[in-house]
Amino acid sequence: MTHALFPEPRGTRERLRVGAESATGDQLVRRMAGHLHRLQGLSPGARIAVFTEPTAATAVVLAAHAAAGFVSVPLNPASGPAELGHVLADADPALIVGPPARTSGLGRPALPLEAPERPGVVPAREVDDQPLLILYTSGTTGPPKGAVLTARNVSSNLDGLAAAWSWTAADTVVHALPLFHVHGLVLGWLGVLRTGAALRWVTPFHPGELGRALATDSSVLFAVPTMVHRLSSSTDPEVLAGLRRARLLVSGSAALSSVDRARLEERAGRSVIERYGLTETLIVTAARPGEVATVGRPVPGVEVRLVDEDGGEALPGAIGEVWVRGPNVFAGYLNRPEATAAVLRDGWFRTGDLATAEPSGHFRIVGRSGTDLVKTGGYKVGAGEVEDALLGHPGVAEAAVLGLPDDDLGERIVAYVVAREGFSGVSAAELVAHVAGTLAAHKRPREVRFVDALPRNALGKVQKKRLTGNG
Repeated sequence: MTHALFPEPRGTRERLRVGAESATGDQLVRRMAGHLHRLQGLSPGARIAVFTEPTAATAVVLAAHAAAGFVSVPLNPASGPAELGHVLADADPALIVGPPARTSGLGRPALPLEAPERPGVVPAREVDDQPLLILYTSGTTGPPKGAVLTARNVSSNLDGLAAAWSWTAADTVVHALPLFHVHGLVLGWLGVLRTGAALRWVTPFHPGELGRALATDSSVLFAVPTMVHRLSSSTDPEVLAGLRRARLLVSGSAALSSVDRARLEERAGRSVIERYGLTETLIVTAARPGEVATVGRPVPGVEVRLVDEDGGEALPGAIGEVWVRGPNVFAGYLNRPEATAAVLRDGWFRTGDLATAEPSGHFRIVGRSGTDLVKTGGYKVGAGEVEDALLGHPGVAEAAVLGLPDDDLGERIVAYVVAREGFSGVSAAELVAHVAGTLAAHKRPREVRFVDALPRNALGKVQKKRLTGNG
């Protein structure tokens, strides 16, 4: 792959489409040049916050910053005042780019979110170890922390994924993901620029529009499980036709249920592969085409080990914490040296995620160490397999499992369940019996709590601490 971060996107081929907006390679260069002209007076390395509105201009602005050496701080347009204030105070950007209605009153220099065309060239930034992005984590353990990602972090990871997925300039990536997270921004847009591919960004998400965007057999879909669920449940012929046409279907950011995987295979005749990653590490493991039901093997260039509670290597087949090492691992948390030191050990990043490894080298993620490993009656149970068993019952639409304190068992398995429409009569006892008949009896829920909905973040991950009132 080239030493430049991105090859210049020249040519008349369409490289970007967002709704009715589109840009060829030549137009993209002119729009990037037009935005960079507005940044006169700022030097490469300056931090620029960007409200990631669902427009083509957002993609252009972020691409221009990356190519020219500016450090983007993507902002969620739905951020509340407290979260936005924290991010701006922590990142201290020199400039904010966004609609005037959002940037006014923030007390910082601002530019509207526009990208007018202007003749010019786009700098050919070399791959280096300088910051490229500051992405803020979800803040599940305190205020959001800014993860500093370098050009080398991003380029090495994208090159590994390109090798794993045979991702080339001939592909058109289709997604409906926000551009303030790794999945939508790094894979879904910077990956397109790195590989020379094209992007169709369908926003907001709509199954029919996404199906129509999968227009050729070179289409690659990036989705999250909530989207796969809705796509697999669709009766729209265009959705199913689009899924059948696509070259590759990828799900990530949360675990995909076996029910949704099987439904899509049955209705569209296609398999969905999964990948696993974090903001701080980018993508750690990725299933290759044809590898289903796991999150795959490590991405080329990435090392993965499973560590037990005593700090040693987890035994074969046992649950261990995922540790990651490689050029993909972030440079640290902005302004948080103690937090950085807490997650790095001898170059290894301690993810806090739990997994098992198969003899083939494929990994299965079973959850988070704080919420998804239940120690009950002397057994260690991964919440994920209990959730998957619950989802196998026709009366369950959604399920989240965690361990709550229990005087007898240490922790008891508690399931929060959203009943599927039309199955309001499903009982807790029926679900407990179903799990006991599917898994070992000690893995059954000791309690089932029915809820109207599960709390989720912007990428569809269930926020379990909010179920117990601790999040």
